[in-house]
Amino acid sequence: MEAELQASGVELRFTQFLILKRLALVGPMSASELARSVELDGGAMTRQLDQLEGKGLLRRHPHEQDRRALRIELTPAGDAMWRQMTPCNDRVLEAAQKALDPTEREQLRDYLERVLHALRDKN
Repeated sequence: MEAELQASGVELRFTQFLILKRLALVGPMSASELARSVELDGGAMTRQLDQLEGKGLLRRHPHEQDRRALRIELTPAGDAMWRQMTPCNDRVLEAAQKALDPTEREQLRDYLERVLHALRDKN
């Protein structure tokens, strides 16, 4: 993914790509929600957010109901970057699955989702 991004002129690491993707697809969220969704610890997430905020791709703003909390959201530049990265994402996914027919692709997705849910389930 990083090679595909760089070939398209996007200077982001894979983890930063995941953060922007999550915000683009889900919308604003807290740093802890975002960290869980991309499976980073708090310190690593703070470093990534600092870098992405420094590039003008996201911003932190106060939570509407809880003044102590912050919400993370894409800026217009971050949204534009996501739109630039989407074809890269599509090409990588297509290349990774090119040997699979549509039924196998759906089965793979189902298996991977179940494995991920099992790994995340604390019970």
